[in-house]
Amino acid sequence: MTFFEALFLGILQGITEFLPISSSGHLVLMETVFGLEVAELKSFDVVLHLGTLLAILLYFWRDLIQPKYWPWLVLGSVPAVIVGVLFEDLIDATFRNAISVGILMIVMGLLFQLPERCFKQNKKLKWPHVIAIGLAQAAAIIPGVSRSGATILTGTLLGLTREEAARFSFMLVAIAIAGAGFLTAFDLTPAEIDLMPTVVGFFASFGAGLLSVTWLMHYLRRHSFRAFGVYRLFLGALILIIAAF
Repeated sequence: MTFFEALFLGILQGITEFLPISSSGHLVLMETVFGLEVAELKSFDVVLHLGTLLAILLYFWRDLIQPKYWPWLVLGSVPAVIVGVLFEDLIDATFRNAISVGILMIVMGLLFQLPERCFKQNKKLKWPHVIAIGLAQAAAIIPGVSRSGATILTGTLLGLTREEAARFSFMLVAIAIAGAGFLTAFDLTPAEIDLMPTVVGFFASFGAGLLSVTWLMHYLRRHSFRAFGVYRLFLGALILIIAAF
């Protein structure tokens, strides 16, 4: 892997991990367009996720050290753990393709157009919200759904403010990334790690991720997901066209 490939993939991961546009969906698109074998870059993928994990820890550390969130974070992580352990290979074999990603991009893009005024806002985070957001995170294991998009949208539809839903969503994401990274890293050997792309990808992912989450948290204070939904609709259509031809 070259310096510029590592830099590009790191920035792509950092941005799309937080924006509700599906990081896995964009990686599948890159695989389709450029012929990248991302599935074979296991060690590099772990490093990219560690970069975004560090961005979450740095931005949300004040929330993460509050004990009131700890039981909810454990409870909210259970659905993703169950689905990931039992069905991740089946999900990848079934849904990790351009046509599936394009369809799910469009479906989620349409859901992002739902008017928030139809739902009562400013409710406080409670355990039913936690379970629902956890189930949404489990569903987001499917490429093209978007972990941040599914969890934040679920929270807002249940009455949480966009900012509160995003805060809990990203804290939950931190546990998912840490767990997945640990399990993947456990299977790696030093021979699989290429130092230069590893360092470049890590810092690119961290820097882009920190900028992305900072921007998104400010954006959500005044704006809904509709603009991201429009982007997903166009991207989903583009992916289907590329897959067809």
